[in-house]
Amino acid sequence: MYNELVFILHALLVGIGVLVATYWGQSALVAYIILQAILANLFITKQTTLFGLNATCSDAFVIGAVLGLNLLQEYYGNKSASSAIWTSFGLLVFYTCAAQIQLLYIPAAVDTMHDFFAALLSPMPRLTVASIIVYLIVQHLDAWLYGVLKRHWHTRDLVLRNYASIAITQLADTILFSFLALYGIVDNIFHIVLISYTIKVCAILMITPLIAFSQRVIPKS
Repeated sequence: MYNELVFILHALLVGIGVLVATYWGQSALVAYIILQAILANLFITKQTTLFGLNATCSDAFVIGAVLGLNLLQEYYGNKSASSAIWTSFGLLVFYTCAAQIQLLYIPAAVDTMHDFFAALLSPMPRLTVASIIVYLIVQHLDAWLYGVLKRHWHTRDLVLRNYASIAITQLADTILFSFLALYGIVDNIFHIVLISYTIKVCAILMITPLIAFSQRVIPKS
């Protein structure tokens, strides 16, 4: 039960962070989206057990990035969301390259941290490339889908639009990443898809309702 409590705390922290960034304004929200993308890629290789299932520890960060993108589009328009996607993608590539450059340095004799950094920052190239490609595809898909839902459900609840767009795009994210990064490596790819998406749905159910509070504190432009 300990891991489940940590997961709930993690999801709530990400959700509250989205609200605070939205309250602080457009620049803060873009920065928050970028931070979530980097954290998701940094912790993608860390695994844990949740509700009896093996899962990665980065799913809440993925939900936070997509939710931030939705709120950016909601309050600041499609152009801001599109700019944020490409900015976060570019900085994600830069982060990946910068991390690999750090590993090229020959460590000093007194350096005791190099092996730990190497284990953390040098995942399989296939995993890194798949993560970056899927991030770009899913963020564009979410921006388009949320725009469609906003036009057709403009009088309906903000939380409902976020539930619908995030649930659909995260299914696409899970399928694409699992097949691009893990197919041929894991024993049963369909089990991985099911488990990962189940964990993401739990994060969505916990984080998204917090967004209702944004309507009380953020004036629409």
